[in-house]
Amino acid sequence: MIKFITADDVLPIRNEVLREGKLTLDECRFLNDDAEGSFHLGYYVEDELACIASFHPQTYGEFKGKAYQLRGMATTEKYRGKGLGNRLVNFAITYLRGQQVNYIWCNARKKALQFYLGVGFEVISPEFDVPGIGPHYVMYVKIQ
Repeated sequence: MIKFITADDVLPIRNEVLREGKLTLDECRFLNDDAEGSFHLGYYVEDELACIASFHPQTYGEFKGKAYQLRGMATTEKYRGKGLGNRLVNFAITYLRGQQVNYIWCNARKKALQFYLGVGFEVISPEFDVPGIGPHYVMYVKIQ
C-alpha cells in the first residue's frame, strides 16, 4: 500500500540504504524535506515500510514548466526486485500529473540507471560524481 508519509518516516531507510547506516538520522535530512509543496511517499508491505521516495518542487536548468525533483528513492534489501519502486514512481507520476506538473527529474545513481529507464526516465546529462556517494546522471521524465 502506498501512503503519503512524513520526512521523519523516510530517514531510517535513507540512512540504511543510501548512506549505509553511517549517518545520524538528522544527517539524512534534505534541505527541502519540509518545504511547501514537498511530499514523501512510502510503500508498505503489511505494516513494514519497504520503499520510499521524496519529491520537492524544483525546476531543472533551462527546462520550462512546473517541476519536481525526486530524491532519496530507496527500497530495503528484503523487498528489492519486487516492483515496489516502479509502483511508487508510477503513483507519483499520476499524482503529479493531477497537480499539473510538467516533469520530474532526479540525480540518479549509476547503479539505478536501469531502474529509472524502466519507469520512463531518460538521461539528460553526462555522468558526474557526487563526492562520497559515486557516479550519477541527471534523469528526466515528462509527465504532461
